[in-house]
Amino acid sequence: MAVLVGLVVLWPGGAPAHERTGVGFDRQTQQATVSKVESISCSSANASGGTPTGDTSTAEGSSAQQQEDGTCKKATIRVDTGSDKGRTFTEIVQPDQSRQLHEGQKVVVAYEPSAPKDLQYSVTDVNRRVPLGLLAIIFAVAVVVVGRLRGVMALVALAISFMVLNFFVLPAILQGSNPLAVAIVGASAIMLIALYLCHGLSARTSVAVLGTLISLLLIGVLGSWFVDWAALTGNTDDNTGLIHGLYPSIDMSGLLLAGIIIGSLGVLDDVTVTQTSAVWELHEANPSMGWRGLYRAGIRIGRDHIASVVNTLVLAYAGAALPLLLLFSIAESSVGTVANSELVAEEIVRTLIGSIGLVASVPVTTALAALVVSADRPGTGTPESAPVTPGAASAGAAGPAAPSSRGGKGRRRKH
Repeated sequence: MAVLVGLVVLWPGGAPAHERTGVGFDRQTQQATVSKVESISCSSANASGGTPTGDTSTAEGSSAQQQEDGTCKKATIRVDTGSDKGRTFTEIVQPDQSRQLHEGQKVVVAYEPSAPKDLQYSVTDVNRRVPLGLLAIIFAVAVVVVGRLRGVMALVALAISFMVLNFFVLPAILQGSNPLAVAIVGASAIMLIALYLCHGLSARTSVAVLGTLISLLLIGVLGSWFVDWAALTGNTDDNTGLIHGLYPSIDMSGLLLAGIIIGSLGVLDDVTVTQTSAVWELHEANPSMGWRGLYRAGIRIGRDHIASVVNTLVLAYAGAALPLLLLFSIAESSVGTVANSELVAEEIVRTLIGSIGLVASVPVTTALAALVVSADRPGTGTPESAPVTPGAASAGAAGPAAPSSRGGKGRRRKH
């Protein structure tokens, strides 16, 4: 109910409109095809903008010399979508350019209506829709083949999660709502939908939900403290700078905090569900075990989970920031200098806050699961631990059917 109220109160009703700046991702784009590619001399095309000057031993001088003496490509691109469909334009590709064009290639072109007619279009990227779509299909098939009905439910939950992000979280932040509040409500909605849809409406799932929610609140509180204490602005690159320029009302540090919460949610779900299932299975194996015994056994499983999950999270963030770390390595910066820079400090705070939440989720979820499942104690009947004598066995065979190991324990919840 609290999540529903939060969704109603913070519901944005769509992202606010703005006038395009033509910078970065904020550009009009169309689909196009490279219809022809021919090799030409860079000097004849004047692709380098004039005779190169400077020391050729430097990177800039060497690149300019290569562009002047090398062979460039003249690509003819045909626009396939929009009001200018069928229009063609040419683009010169330098020999040292990382993206080389070839005939028949699908590309994305930027459109700037205010520019001169022959400069309105330019290639910005390659069209990757086919390989990405095929990869998504392979992923979906693998999930369904292995997971069967659970896999189908997981895919449905994944689609709903994207809908919550696209139709609630992002527009609400753009409308000026508090990013922390939006992130908590959005993450809670995703958590409730995903867990109950994939694992069913049961006490076991509800315990995982409670453990995840408590851990998310802890991450939010710690993240708020340390983002403020470390004076992290959240405005560290061109993309965040563009967002701040277009929507000055957005709290960029709050946006950073929202990213920490949402980014931690996926791993939190895994930890809490696994811990809850472990405690439930321990109870199934020995129904007479009290909550302390269940907690001690469950926490031993959780310690192994903590070690692997924390390492996974750290490596995931390190992999995302690998080009940045490589730049610092090239500059031969000290560890202290690297860690103190805001770009790296953001990742450190993101990683450590998320890891603290993951570590805390193990004892919290294990304790909740042990308390809930241990309330389902064995009822009347012969305890499992009671020895069975041969005479008793013979009497049981001759007389009424002896109660099974589960039948004498009363009614117990399995889920």
